[in-house]
Amino acid sequence: MNQKHLVRLDFLIKSKLLSMMNYILPVRVYLEDTDAQGLVYNASYLRFFERARTEWLREHGIDHPKLRESAGVSLVLSEIKVSFRMPAQLDNVLHVSAELMKVSSVRFVFNQSARRESPDGEILCQAVAEVACVDALTGRPKRMPSGLVADLRIKEPEV
Repeated sequence: MNQKHLVRLDFLIKSKLLSMMNYILPVRVYLEDTDAQGLVYNASYLRFFERARTEWLREHGIDHPKLRESAGVSLVLSEIKVSFRMPAQLDNVLHVSAELMKVSSVRFVFNQSARRESPDGEILCQAVAEVACVDALTGRPKRMPSGLVADLRIKEPEV
């Protein structure tokens, strides 16, 4: 293999790992998401971010009802910091991302954004969301199943 092919292979490896930790959900803005001026309500972004995190988890084999049934735990939003930059408008297509930044035995931390028209489009809203693991019956913090944490550790690409 020549140097050009090795560089391309390295790029593909890094891209694959990045895509494993990042999920992008296209969302169209409907009338129900907006105010009388046709601008997206601030709270609508929280719903969009929740959907993207849920789909990220689903993509990685984590299903909320199955996790509750099999391990007796639930994943709940424990903290979110949101920065609103520009309003989205009625009928815009947003690309809402969820990127896993940290994982521990009791929480996930996601970096999230909503962009206009493409995954690289104008950033309209950004957030850092912390998702905690709690006992499904008591609501108290509880460690995640060990296999789940090991599978989701952020791995550095090998070159």
